[in-house]
Amino acid sequence: MTSTSQAAPVHHSAGLPPERRAKPSKARVDPVTIITFFLIILFVMPARYVVGPLGGAGSPSSMVAVLLLVWYLLSTLSPRWTPIRGPQPVRPVIVFFALAVLASYVAATTRPLSADEVNAADLGLVLVAGWAGIALVTADGINSMDRLETLRHRIVMGASFPAFIAMIQFFTGIEVTQYLALPGLVEKGSAVLFEREGFFRPAGTATHPIELGVVLAAVLPLALHGAIYCRIPEQRRKRWLMVVLIAGALPMSVSRSAILGLFVVMLVLLPTWPPEWRLRATLIFGAAAIVMRLVIPGLIGTVLNLVSVIGSDENSTTRTGDYDAVVEAVTQRPFFGQGFATYLPRIYRVIDNQYLMSALETGLVGLLALIVFLLAGWTLARRARRAAIDEETRHLAQCFAASTAVAIFGFGTFDAFSFPMITNVMFLILGCCGALWRLQTQAPREMYVPDA
Repeated sequence: MTSTSQAAPVHHSAGLPPERRAKPSKARVDPVTIITFFLIILFVMPARYVVGPLGGAGSPSSMVAVLLLVWYLLSTLSPRWTPIRGPQPVRPVIVFFALAVLASYVAATTRPLSADEVNAADLGLVLVAGWAGIALVTADGINSMDRLETLRHRIVMGASFPAFIAMIQFFTGIEVTQYLALPGLVEKGSAVLFEREGFFRPAGTATHPIELGVVLAAVLPLALHGAIYCRIPEQRRKRWLMVVLIAGALPMSVSRSAILGLFVVMLVLLPTWPPEWRLRATLIFGAAAIVMRLVIPGLIGTVLNLVSVIGSDENSTTRTGDYDAVVEAVTQRPFFGQGFATYLPRIYRVIDNQYLMSALETGLVGLLALIVFLLAGWTLARRARRAAIDEETRHLAQCFAASTAVAIFGFGTFDAFSFPMITNVMFLILGCCGALWRLQTQAPREMYVPDA
């Protein structure tokens, strides 16, 4: 047991009569176990495979996420089973976000819609329901620091799989994910690997290299925490191996969003580390760059060049050229937008910026809801850090803050809500931040299983 568990709620049952003491209930379902099942589907199963008749709403991970919301809502009907215990800021954040999307859906019905836009709007509601289920079950369902640590470890294990697949794709050029789909699923999207500057751009089991890179950058601080604070020598090597997999696959995406996300992680974590940690991190980072330069000639130069030309290359100028079109469209429907998920690239244009996309689809209200969603994770993690009494928990909180910071920055570099893996991961991290805040700020309660 790590020292993070010291802040876990204590079950005070010693003074209760035998028939009233806390007893493990086999009927109870552990939320972390259910979320683990969701993580397996999210990270292992290629995101482009769906249940054919359901279209985009038939993504297995989306279907499980919606079931999480159904489970959460049904559990609130009984005082015995409800996960709601005291205040939880994640709840109003999710409600505000969902209401903003619903308002945009209603606004969309006031204008002529094509069949594709109607289908996309309906799919958007399904996706938001799943995102809400992920965040709420995580924020309210995790009842101890031990279970939160278990979930953190499983998130890292899950992300290590697409990182490993990405390395195979990068070095061989073989799209191995075509062999990972379950029978009966239909491929929605291309299985062809992208290329840039002579390098294959792997996506792992994600839908795009940018998505993979940002996911790995967001999970990297969680992997570092597990490796740094591992207390079991036999597991320490495995945990550092997962750090190497995630950090090594990140630049292989050949994505500036991923590299800038890595810099964000360093910017958030390094100032909070002891001087000896910072020195080791600097030496390891430099050595890793040299090794990668020798093993994969040209890769480091390529990714650094992508960052250095920001603002002057064609990709950047194309994105800034979107601003005039966005401003014109937003002024026509300023408050609730034209409808969540209805700004389709094949009908309108590609917008590589989630903040601009939210302003278009859900208006200024939806943009505010997006900002609140992102800032909520950062704020809750930072408040949990201030409330924590041991250094390990403080570091865990800072790592969750770093993960959220990656999203705050990364959502400005691509339309994140169009990519299932990164969106699901960020709502899961929001839930983890909410659970950590609750476990660190709310006093332990006497808990026992009521008589049946």
